[in-house]
Amino acid sequence: MTRSPSQSPLGSLPAKPRPAAFLDRDGVLNEDLGFAHRPDQIRWIPGAIEAVKRLNQRGFLVFIVTNQAGIARGLYTEDHVRALHTWMNRELERHGARIDDFRFSPHHPDFGDGRYRHLADWRKPEPGMLIDLIRTWSVLTEPSFMIGDRDTDVQAAQAAGIRGFLFSGSNLLERIDEILAAISSG
Repeated sequence: MTRSPSQSPLGSLPAKPRPAAFLDRDGVLNEDLGFAHRPDQIRWIPGAIEAVKRLNQRGFLVFIVTNQAGIARGLYTEDHVRALHTWMNRELERHGARIDDFRFSPHHPDFGDGRYRHLADWRKPEPGMLIDLIRTWSVLTEPSFMIGDRDTDVQAAQAAGIRGFLFSGSNLLERIDEILAAISSG
């Protein structure tokens, strides 16, 4: 059972297990401008839309796993995050790409009124969001991977039993192609 604010699967669950690409949101799909929660705050990273489409074409499930401490800080709500994710997926779909599911963690150990404390294992570097998606979608972990812009993203991936890769923020399609080549070769 999902214990965190998350979005329902946007597609149907696959009939058989598939590999997945777990992507951090801010700093990987879009520029990290700090506490983005509205469409006018989204500036896509170069190659981001094409990278998601490439992953879709290669048969990977594509998931977003993002810490959203702005909720605990009172800067925006869970509904703001859900609406933004819906908008982002509509934008991707206009280009033939899609995110299969989203998870976000509103927990922050130093902020909030404590209502998200039970979700501490969902805040990266903890693996809770990834583990929930792996179980919900019957993910094949061996070819799956996480890409993020912080060490905490890589740590969450490793704790979930998948490979983790850092992204510098240059071109996401180029980085995804490097990762896919590395996975294919061994």
